[in-house]
Amino acid sequence: MDTRQLASRVEAICARDPAPFDARVREESEWLLDAVSEGEFDSDVRTVGLEHECYAVDEAGALTTVSSPPDDLPGCEEEIGRHQLEFQVSPQPLSDNGLDAVEAELRARFEAASDRLLGSGERLVSDGMWTIPADQGSVAYLTDCERNDTTALATNMVDAARYHAQGRAADTKLDAPHVTYHGETALLNSLTTSIQPHCVVPTATDLPEYFGYALRVAGPLLALGVNSPLFPPDLYDDADAETILADCRMENRIGVFESVMNSEGAPPKVAFPEDVDSVADAVDAIVDDPTLLPVQSDDAGRLTHFTHKHGCYWRWVRPVFDEGGDGTANVRIEFRPLPGQPTIRDGVAFLGLFAGLMTDLPSRDHPVAALDWTDARDNFYAAAADGLAADLRWIDRTGERTTSTEELFDDLFACARDGLEAAGFEAGRATEILAPLTARVARERTPARWTLDRVHDRLDGGASFERAVSATQREYLRLQRVTFDHGRFDSW
Repeated sequence: MDTRQLASRVEAICARDPAPFDARVREESEWLLDAVSEGEFDSDVRTVGLEHECYAVDEAGALTTVSSPPDDLPGCEEEIGRHQLEFQVSPQPLSDNGLDAVEAELRARFEAASDRLLGSGERLVSDGMWTIPADQGSVAYLTDCERNDTTALATNMVDAARYHAQGRAADTKLDAPHVTYHGETALLNSLTTSIQPHCVVPTATDLPEYFGYALRVAGPLLALGVNSPLFPPDLYDDADAETILADCRMENRIGVFESVMNSEGAPPKVAFPEDVDSVADAVDAIVDDPTLLPVQSDDAGRLTHFTHKHGCYWRWVRPVFDEGGDGTANVRIEFRPLPGQPTIRDGVAFLGLFAGLMTDLPSRDHPVAALDWTDARDNFYAAAADGLAADLRWIDRTGERTTSTEELFDDLFACARDGLEAAGFEAGRATEILAPLTARVARERTPARWTLDRVHDRLDGGASFERAVSATQREYLRLQRVTFDHGRFDSW
């Protein structure tokens, strides 16, 4: 698509009157609520799924662009940046064979995309944030634009009008310790990549209970998964290395997405969501969210416009109402805070942990449901800042309140194991699935902590900050090469 065509499409999207679209969304939401109340979105089989983003690097470990995936490469889609891909794994039953299938399919997706889309020496990376930019440097890569009349088109953004239009109503800025930059487009989001577990709610009307538990485990799970403590060095201001390391957040993806896509003085588009008291509350939160990218479609689906609206409903935990083209309508919870992980098995461990908790906590009426929403929110942002060192509040299964990290995770993992066993996993297999994450707590070492320790070691050895970061990133790539398919991060 040439620049003029793309700019014309972006302008057309931004100029549309949202009122007709919003009316269709409201109409479809009313049908949805009736269908949920009639049991049409209930699920006989508890299923899970996983989305996995990645980025491409060249043989030197520097960011590089990747070809757009063809239609005959299933489960592989382009993301906002030309260096990114997203893999979607087919829904699987929550079972031993189901999680094995998720792992095998994800491995196959990476292999097929690598064979079809990459050049010699290039590879796909599972990570939270890239830190070795392309030759032109991070600022130029993220901000180079072609302009057509009043439309700025990011050079390194894929040719999809929706992505180019997304940033028009946002602040599009980076605002992190010692990193402040105002851009023109949403391409700044392409600094980060994530994994997103999904878990179906068996009885759709029970969504508020499951959603409340998902919000309360969000902070602890994020603390376990942090993996983007550092930006590319050329994005930092003139602070010295020790100050940067002392002030850094353990998970910068949270702050990046919020500062890029939110707009000062307007309701936030990216946020930690509120509790909901009913399915109607959850649906209304989507309907009432500020509209981006309105469309009018003749698609025969009953939720076409509602689903399109949901695509720009960016909450760190969000409900998904899936009409199911094959007759398998469902309601599920999408868990969005986690950055990309060092290995496939670490990512699948998070899927098992989340699914185990969503199975066990509601069934035992776990007392953490009484944890105040403000504590759950504060836990989340504390985890993003400090990882496993964060001060987190919890209520264990006996009803005792605690701020002990050890007690919190003892309870969390015990409940997840019980949930997996209730789903049919043998006790030893449940323990094995969670082992990559229990090891992180035992060793007090997350991927972010590993990164910072390695950078500190290199600084102590006399390296510059830029050299310490790039050498650490190349070590990450070397270790991932040998462990990604069948290994675990705790072997690093």
